[in-house]
Amino acid sequence: MGNNNLISSKKTYYISIAILAGMFFIFGFVSWVNAILIPYFRISCELTHFESYFVAFAFYIAYFIMSVPASFLLDKSGIKKGLAIGLWTMALGALLFVPAAYTRTYSIFLTGLFILGTGLAILQTAANPYITNIGPIESAAKRISIMGLCNKFAGIISPLIFAALVLKTSDNELFRQLNQNILIGEERTTALDELIGRVMIPYAILAFILFVFGLFIRYSSLPEMNLRKQEKEETVTLRKKGSIWDYPYLILGVWALFFHVGTQVIAIDTIIGYAESMNVSLIDAKHFPSYTLICTLTGYTIGVCLIPKIISQTRALQICTILGLLLSVGVVIVSKEIDFMGMQVDISICLLVLLGLPNALIYAGIWPLAIHDLGRHTNLGSSLLVMALCGNAFLPMAYGAIADAYDVRTGYWVLIPCFIYLVFYAVYGHKIKTWKIK
Repeated sequence: MGNNNLISSKKTYYISIAILAGMFFIFGFVSWVNAILIPYFRISCELTHFESYFVAFAFYIAYFIMSVPASFLLDKSGIKKGLAIGLWTMALGALLFVPAAYTRTYSIFLTGLFILGTGLAILQTAANPYITNIGPIESAAKRISIMGLCNKFAGIISPLIFAALVLKTSDNELFRQLNQNILIGEERTTALDELIGRVMIPYAILAFILFVFGLFIRYSSLPEMNLRKQEKEETVTLRKKGSIWDYPYLILGVWALFFHVGTQVIAIDTIIGYAESMNVSLIDAKHFPSYTLICTLTGYTIGVCLIPKIISQTRALQICTILGLLLSVGVVIVSKEIDFMGMQVDISICLLVLLGLPNALIYAGIWPLAIHDLGRHTNLGSSLLVMALCGNAFLPMAYGAIADAYDVRTGYWVLIPCFIYLVFYAVYGHKIKTWKIK
């Protein structure tokens, strides 16, 4: 009987892992398509670099605004219903792309992106602590790495699928004529309307898929997980901590996650524009986010194989943050023209691609170090960490402002202080248990 229960428990565990893997695939598919949406909107809606990065801002600021409300929603609805609500919210945001494209109105696109981000905030608030607490905390980074594999695999294919659906080989000439103002007046308006109208069908299909997947989650066998039960298991020391702010390693971890996700999005969402600055066409440059995500995928695979048997998740975090810092410095100071995938580009773009490798395990390393031993504060702590994902909103905007003021390469200086802080957290910050200086 006991063995049957054990098998049943394992079966439930693996089913839950599979469902969560599907969720993280959706996270990646919807999030990383922004890498090509940014240059696409910049052309079709005639935007500056700074204005185009409102794509990332509108999408990720939802994490900051909606994460805490999402935790209250999940407390009321439970995991399964909350995940379904998150998916249906995303479906609504995707559907809003249809009237936005029909009217070529950038503000409606941004509203749709905000609603998509709101749905993802709900999903992330539920899924991240769920995958962290579904097994031993020592192997949490390994489970998060598995989720990351699904997330980044989706990220690899989503820009390529989007590009295949909305871009044509003849568009290089069209983009040249638009950028050089050869097309003017009614002819230009018609061309821009046709260009932006191509997003309607893909996002209408995406809305349908999200809605159906929401129905699947709602009626799936995914078990509920009440994280608040940990309150009963708190130690005497933990009971003395009455506020979420009494956990320095969590608060410092929130800032670490803020800087990390910002650097990750900068590396992926700006690389097409950076390649274009080297006279690489959008048709060819569309592959660079996928190259970066392949590196990230490789990093996750290494994490799954090595953590925790060969290397601890903390040590992996330390190595990756230091490597990320070195690569960031290389991006802004190393210059040499090389042949890369048949294209003549500066070596700095290769270093930017390689940044995907250490970025893989930074997220997986920060989350368990920041969320452990929070007891009754686990849900709120998770919400704060999800709020930190708004780094995806602010840091690309900082990059865009610097790129407009100087040039696209100078903008990458924003990466360096971020990685310096990440090294601090990996080496020392996660160990801080009290704000008092001894």
